[in-house]
Amino acid sequence: MALGYAEKLSYREDIGKVGMPELFDSQEDIHCKIKELAKLIQESRHLVAFTGAGISTSCGIPDFRGPKGVWTLQHEGKPLPKSDLPFHQARPGITHMALVELQRRGILKFIISQNIDGLHLKSGIPRSCLAELHGSSFREVCSSCEKEYVRDFEVETIGLKETGRRCSVTGCGGKLKDTVLDWEDALPPKELVPAEKHCKEADVVLCLGTSLQITPACNLPLKAVRGGGKMVIVNLQATPKDKKAALVIHARVDEVISGIMKMLDLSIPPFVRVDRVLITSYFTSKSRNRTINWTLRVSSSHGIRAPLPFIDSVEVSFPDRPDLKSAMLKDQPFILRRTTMRLKDFDALVKLHFSDGCMCTSVDIRHPFEFGDKRECSLSGDNGNDLDSLKEKAIKDGVVGHVLQVETGNGDGGKEYAIVTGILRYDDNFVKLPDSNSPNCRNGQHDTEDFIHLRR
Repeated sequence: MALGYAEKLSYREDIGKVGMPELFDSQEDIHCKIKELAKLIQESRHLVAFTGAGISTSCGIPDFRGPKGVWTLQHEGKPLPKSDLPFHQARPGITHMALVELQRRGILKFIISQNIDGLHLKSGIPRSCLAELHGSSFREVCSSCEKEYVRDFEVETIGLKETGRRCSVTGCGGKLKDTVLDWEDALPPKELVPAEKHCKEADVVLCLGTSLQITPACNLPLKAVRGGGKMVIVNLQATPKDKKAALVIHARVDEVISGIMKMLDLSIPPFVRVDRVLITSYFTSKSRNRTINWTLRVSSSHGIRAPLPFIDSVEVSFPDRPDLKSAMLKDQPFILRRTTMRLKDFDALVKLHFSDGCMCTSVDIRHPFEFGDKRECSLSGDNGNDLDSLKEKAIKDGVVGHVLQVETGNGDGGKEYAIVTGILRYDDNFVKLPDSNSPNCRNGQHDTEDFIHLRR
C-alpha cells in the first residue's frame, strides 16, 4: 500500500515542505466558498480535476505531507503511520464517486491524478478520461506492444521494473512492467500529453487534496490560468500556488465536494465493488480402466499465478454426488485433484469464502463437470453492459453477493464469474454500508443461475 510505496522509493534528501499546519476556514466562509465554487462549476465549459493524496485519506490511505503524513514522520525519524487496511481493500470515497457523477453528466471533462492508489479507475472513471501522472499500483504495461493490464492485486514493484509476468496478446508475449514512477523517472508522455491538452483547454481546474509541490506535475494547473482559466484549490494546507488561484478553500475535500453536489442538486452514486474469479475443470481418462483423473482450479482472471487477495478459502462439495467427499482448500492456488470412476456429468458447488475487505462472507457457485466432448459456446453480448446491469441490480436490491457468469468456452472448461462483493452508499457525508447479514448479503444462498438472465 502507500507505506510500501514510500519504502520502495529511492532515497531523496529534498522532498519539499512537509508537516505544515492544517488550516480550517470558518463554517460560514466554507459555505460561501462552496456556493461560489458551485457556480463556477455550473458555468464551466471545460472543467478539469487535479487530484492528490488528500482525496484518499478518508478511504484509509495515509497522506504524505500532512502533520502525520508518511514523509513527515520519516523526516522526523518517527515510525510510519499505520494504514487502516491493505491497499487492495481501499474503496473510493465521497470525492471519487462525486467526480464520477460529474463526468457522467458531461460536466467534468478530465481528471489528472498524482495518486497511485487506482481509486479513480475503481470508482468507474473511464481510462480515456484519466491521466495517472505517477502511475498506478494496480496497473502494468507490456514493454513491447504497450497493452495495459489493470489488476485487482497490488503490483509488486515500482520504478518501471519488470514484474515477472508476460503479455497475453497473441504473438506478443512481451515482458510486463509496473507503471509507478520513482523520483528520477520522467512523466510518461501517454499521461502527460492529454493532461497538458486538457489544462490548456480548461476554464476551471479544480485542485483537490494536493500540496502542489511535486514538479513538473504541480505546474499543469497553471496552464489553465495562463490561458485565461481559473484555478481553485481545496486543501487543508497552504500551497505554493495559492496566490495564482481564483479561490482557495481550507477544508476537507469530502466536505466541500458534498456541499457542491447539494448545491448542484446532484446525488453521489453508490460504489459497487465487483471481483472476478476463474473456475476451471479438466480431466484425463485412462483407456485401460474406467477411472478418470480430474482437477478443479479456482484462480485469478488475471492468470493462474496471479494472487486472489479477496478470497480467504474455497470449499468444494458435490450435492448431486453424496459419494464424493467435500474438500476445504486453504492455500493458493486453490486446486482440487481427484481420481474417480468414469462418471456422468455433475455439478460441483464451489463456496468462495471472502477476506475481510469484502462485505459478503461467502458465495456459492455451481460449476459443471462435463466429461463428454461437449464444448459450450461463449455467451453473447457485451460484458461491459452486462456488468452495468449486475451493478444496477445489486444497487436496486441493496444486496451483495450477486454473481454473473461473464465468460465461458475458453477451451479447457474455464468459466469466469463476476461477483458483487461490496456496495457503499454516500449520504450526508456518511458512508453507509449494507448489513453483512441477510437480507443484504446473499451469503451463498443462491447460485449463478439466478443472474444469468442479465445476459439474455
